[in-house]
Amino acid sequence: MRHVRGFDAARPLSIGMLIFMMLPLVFLPLASIFIFGTSSGLGNFWMALMQPEAIFALKLSVVTSFWATIFNVIFGLFAAYVLSRYNFWGRNALIVTISLPTAIPTAVAGFALLLLWGPYGTLGRFLQPHGIQIMFTAAAIILANIFVTFPLAFGVIKPVFDTMSRSLEEASATIGATRWQTFWHVTLPSLRGAIVSGALLTFARAVGEFGSTILVSGNLAGRTQTAPLYIFAKFNEGQIEAANAIAIVLALFSFLIFSVLFFARDWLDVD
Repeated sequence: MRHVRGFDAARPLSIGMLIFMMLPLVFLPLASIFIFGTSSGLGNFWMALMQPEAIFALKLSVVTSFWATIFNVIFGLFAAYVLSRYNFWGRNALIVTISLPTAIPTAVAGFALLLLWGPYGTLGRFLQPHGIQIMFTAAAIILANIFVTFPLAFGVIKPVFDTMSRSLEEASATIGATRWQTFWHVTLPSLRGAIVSGALLTFARAVGEFGSTILVSGNLAGRTQTAPLYIFAKFNEGQIEAANAIAIVLALFSFLIFSVLFFARDWLDVD
């Protein structure tokens, strides 16, 4: 039932106010990246993008984010299953702990990893005599991405587990299916949308991670410098075009991921 008959003046006014508020906060900052990036011509943009260090930074971000996403989706699926199916003492504490990285500043996360895995860290000191170094390598970037994106896949998958009807699982068990067969053929297909959404969110967040990776990677160009760190380094060097080229790629990449999440939601939602 509509509250206003005829022309609703609140409708265009509300939409206009929403767009006006988003202009300085979202639209104009994003537009400035593309305006500046193409102001000198697409040739200069492409040249800046094709620099070996830029390509390496993009590849490193994609590879490290991929492995962090794989781990966190598997962990999130397992943790969501356990915490949704079983009640036990300390269950709520585990849920809070898994969700904690979303509230911890990323710089704190990187510092904590250094204290744990660094050459003089709690565990790193035992690896150092054997010539094993985790910090300031690609492995450190993966660890940082895992820590920072730890709750994302879990946070998407667990609510689906909580609301999922268990009648199909019970029916599968009555016809002799094992717990693994039930999970693989009944439960897992119902989680398709949640798994894909969780993976995309985790990957998008990991690709853009900065605060923790700058501490654990060493920010070494051509070795441990990810795309966000490349932007930071080039901006400090005064190479604005080089930094802007990678910024455009990351912005487009994020837009693509969230477009998939939005426009493919009908495919992702499985009853």
